[in-house]
Amino acid sequence: MVRMARKPSSATARLKQDYLRLKKDPVPYVVAEPVPSNILEWHYVVKGPENTPYEGGYYHGKLVFPCEFPFQPPSIYMTTPNGRFRVDTRLCLSISDFHPDTWNPAWSVSTILTGLLSFMIEKSPTLGSINTTDWEKKQWAQQSLEFNLKDKLFCELFPDTVDEINAALEQRKEREMQARPQINAPEVTSLSRDQLQRDQNPIHSALTNLGIIVGVAAFAYTVKYVLRNIAME
Repeated sequence: MVRMARKPSSATARLKQDYLRLKKDPVPYVVAEPVPSNILEWHYVVKGPENTPYEGGYYHGKLVFPCEFPFQPPSIYMTTPNGRFRVDTRLCLSISDFHPDTWNPAWSVSTILTGLLSFMIEKSPTLGSINTTDWEKKQWAQQSLEFNLKDKLFCELFPDTVDEINAALEQRKEREMQARPQINAPEVTSLSRDQLQRDQNPIHSALTNLGIIVGVAAFAYTVKYVLRNIAME
């Protein structure tokens, strides 16, 4: 009996098309890759846009597509702590499975990633979002680099991004090294001056004492000389 080759599901076929389209026309600030063993699970990295609290950060998350895609929307998760979304929690977005009534089958993976980025840099609240200050978001942006490097799957799927993160960490280290002497220079100068003063104090005291002794001796000799002359007269 000859087995017929299984026809790929509509989800698999559509996601392969979306992948090729995404490689040809990338989404600004976002890269995405499917898990090699499961095309229904994609991972993405959002690079924090300039002039936002997320600048300098790298935010890892995943999309889980249903077998009914593109007729049903995916679940969307954020993995990297970011100050905007709760981690490892299904996000309530108009492009996620929280709102199948607003989903449009014509939307592609690129559309989903663009919508996610747009909503991330906004401040509109939704289920799965959190309320933090811009300062806190900037702190999370700095910490996101080391956080992602600890994720084995992240490093396997995004080697180019890993190289970018390592380069950014090196630049940060160099800036810290350059700034450290400038911060400590006044302290070093003050310490050196105090040490010099301490070193000079014994010498100064000794010279002062010697001068006093010489002065007293000279005065005594003068008095003795005057008294002798008076006695001779």
